[in-house]
Amino acid sequence: MELIVTLGEKAKVNAEFKGHTICTDQPMPAGDNSAPTPFDLFLASLGTCAGIFVKGFCQQRGIPDEGIKIIQTFDFDREKHLVKNITIEIKLPVGFPEKYKDAVVNVADLCLVKRHLADPPVIETFATIG
Repeated sequence: MELIVTLGEKAKVNAEFKGHTICTDQPMPAGDNSAPTPFDLFLASLGTCAGIFVKGFCQQRGIPDEGIKIIQTFDFDREKHLVKNITIEIKLPVGFPEKYKDAVVNVADLCLVKRHLADPPVIETFATIG
């Protein structure tokens, strides 16, 4: 599998992957604030991954997913410049079957992004010329 990253104007950096262009930028003044930062996309990938797992769970059981909201919060360690804690709250609407409340949490925890954070891949970086 290959993802191609290209460098654009100012602080714009884009990735081409599976026929999609994923745009990133930085806030002003370094960038134009025209797209999320790469780190914003990282955080969003966790919440949206949980969301697609919850959506699939509901679809498989014929449970309407309207009104379900996932709220992700995090604590940032300013010294280390790293997120130290992430909380994902799944807000279920009134009328959601109580018997599936714990199951929906369990299925969100199966998210592939979360599983990669729990068991991270080896990342190798190198440069070539030409």
